[in-house]
Amino acid sequence: MLKKALSLAVAAAIFSAPAFAAMPLVTDDTGTQGKGGLQLETGLERQRATVAGTTTTAWLSAAALTFGLGDRVDLVAGVPWTLQTVEAAGRSVSDNGIGDLALQLKWRFAELEEGRFSIAVKPCITIPAGNEEQGFGTGKVTAGALLIATHRGALGALHLNLGYTRNSYRIEAQEAASRKAIWHASVAGELQVSGTLRAIADSGLDTNRDSGKGTHPAYLLGGVIYSPSERLDLDLGVKGGLNDAQPATSLLAGATMHL
Repeated sequence: MLKKALSLAVAAAIFSAPAFAAMPLVTDDTGTQGKGGLQLETGLERQRATVAGTTTTAWLSAAALTFGLGDRVDLVAGVPWTLQTVEAAGRSVSDNGIGDLALQLKWRFAELEEGRFSIAVKPCITIPAGNEEQGFGTGKVTAGALLIATHRGALGALHLNLGYTRNSYRIEAQEAASRKAIWHASVAGELQVSGTLRAIADSGLDTNRDSGKGTHPAYLLGGVIYSPSERLDLDLGVKGGLNDAQPATSLLAGATMHL
C-alpha cells in the first residue's frame, strides 16, 4: 500500500505544474531568444505535505534548453526529474526518476503599442520517457497549448496565461481515475527593483487531474530574480497553496544561463 501511495503521490507532483516557464514563475512570458539564441534553465522545487498521517516529501527538478529558430520563434526541450519519499506508520519508501520529455514551440505572433504589448502561442507535446508504473509519466503522448500575453512598462511587466492540455494514460486504472481535459489560468507581475534585481508575484489555478476531487489546485507565489550579468539570472521563490488541493508551501530555486 505504501508503494502504491508513493506512485500516486509522484504522479500528482509531476503532473501538478506547468512545464518550463521562466523560473521561478509558473506563468510564462512572450519573450523569445532571437534567431540563434540559446538558453539553459535549471530549477529545483521542494514540496512537503501531510495528509491523514502520511507525509510526502518531493524534490522536483527540471532542465530546459531553448533555441531561437527565428526572431519571434523558440523551440524548447525539457525534462523533469523527481525524488520523492512517502512516510506512514513508522515506515518510509522512496523513489526517483525522470519524467516525460516536453517539446514546446513558442511563437510571438503579435506586437502592439510599439512592442510594449505582445501575444504568443505555445503548443506542446510530451513524449513518454518516464516510468509510468512508478508514476513518473503517462505512458502516452499528450498535447496542449498555452496562450500568453505580456505588457511591459517602465516599472516592470505583467503576464497572463490561458492553457489547455489533453492527457491520456497507458495504465487503465490511472486513465479511469483522471480527468483528460486540463485547464490552466494564471497571472504574474514583475517589478524592476534595480538594474539587477526583480521582484515577482504569480498566482494561478489548474484543473484537478483527479476526477474524484472537485477542488482545483490554486497557488500564490512570490520571489526575486537577481541578474549579476547579462548572461546569468539567479532566482528564489516561495509558493503557497490557496486550498487543500495544492501543497501548503513549496520552496523554489533556479538559474538561467543565456549562452
